Amino acid sequence: MRLAETRNLFARTLSFPADRERVLDAVGKTELDAPYGDPETIEEVLRRTDEPSFGSPDELFDTVFANVGDQYIGRKHYDDRGAQGGIETEEVHF
Repeated sequence: MRLAETRNLFARTLSFPADRERVLDAVGKTELDAPYGDPETIEEVLRRTDEPSFGSPDELFDTVFANVGDQYIGRKHYDDRGAQGGIETEEVHF
């Protein structure tokens, strides 16, 4: 399942507020597709936090989104607003 689709999954599957154990029982085994590596389950992601309960699907989604692994992040330290590290460019001043 894509990470962006989990909010709808949570809203359809759970009633809120929902405690951690209820979330894990209902959706913990759901695998999240990772664009840059191996997938993780929602249970694996929630192990990184000690939140005891979630008040809404949005709150649960925000917690999952904030705790996914590096395989869900694009190029690290990439900045399309400045010079790229290690690449020499000729700057033009007007």
